[in-house]
Amino acid sequence: MSTTHEERAVAGGLPTDLHAQRLLLLAGAGRLARIVHVLVELDIAERIGDGSLTVDELAAKTGTHALSLYRILRVAASVGIFKEGPEKVFSATPLSDGLRPGHPGSVLPLVRYNTMDLTLRPFERILHSVRTGAPAFDEAFGQSFYAYLESHPEAGEFFERFMLHWSRRLISEELPKLGLERFRRIADLGGGDGGFLAEVLRRQPETTAVLMDLPRVAASATARLTDAGVADRVTVVPGDFFREQIPGDCDAYLLKGVLHNWSDDKVLELLHRLRTAIGNSQATLLVFDVVMSPDNRWDHGKFLDADMLVLFGGRERTLPEWHQLFAATGFELANQPEYRWSMLECRPI
Repeated sequence: MSTTHEERAVAGGLPTDLHAQRLLLLAGAGRLARIVHVLVELDIAERIGDGSLTVDELAAKTGTHALSLYRILRVAASVGIFKEGPEKVFSATPLSDGLRPGHPGSVLPLVRYNTMDLTLRPFERILHSVRTGAPAFDEAFGQSFYAYLESHPEAGEFFERFMLHWSRRLISEELPKLGLERFRRIADLGGGDGGFLAEVLRRQPETTAVLMDLPRVAASATARLTDAGVADRVTVVPGDFFREQIPGDCDAYLLKGVLHNWSDDKVLELLHRLRTAIGNSQATLLVFDVVMSPDNRWDHGKFLDADMLVLFGGRERTLPEWHQLFAATGFELANQPEYRWSMLECRPI
């Protein structure tokens, strides 16, 4: 007598309930992350491109064991990364296109960031963060995230490239919506290598700017701004905005992807320093950051919040939490941000 697939699953001790299967997938996500790491290291998506290749062809191109590679690709295809056809032929899917460096939908730097030792090791000690509230990164590496980047130049350079990728996506997707043409002089605090600011100034020939970041980071900004032909309109200030004086005489102060790196206490400290720098002027504070949704809906910001807890000691915030921080430091929110990466525009009060 033949048995059904469900009967075989029950006999083998496997769950047939979809919720249980989903839970097993989530619990095994660490394995899947390592499989994605293999796909990235072997450049499988780019090798397949828009066509298709047999597993033997892929093994020859990557110097791997064909059967072992097939077993890994089979797992990837089961979750939509590549499509397996007859005769062990693999072709691209929308998910695998995200692993191609030149593809318009590429998120390769983000994937690399999430599958490297820098981020994986601290999550092995996540319970330390849950019990103490302190970042597990410090426990795993013996120093803070940013101190580690300073002492390990290769990791620091990768992180800057990762942030550059994020900044480029911000430019292409969000810059036209921000209305920065209203401002004559913009201070970009934590402005990195100046890529975002260079594009703002290229589009706004009457605008000038100040870029402030740590000396190691700010050193790369001058060349980038010079290449963009806008260096004569930017004052680069190497410094720590928690210690050095924040430049005055600007009518907009921009913090993009900065405040979520810090605890509430540090954010309050920085916002107080900014309010002092603004003084009696009517300069605008622009905070480009995550606004988390308040309910159970899917929100990548909630995953980023776990990163902030484990890696940095920072946090993502809901809209009421942003309101509280601004009100405590002499600002009020002047717009209605969306529940996502969003611009929070504040006026001094």
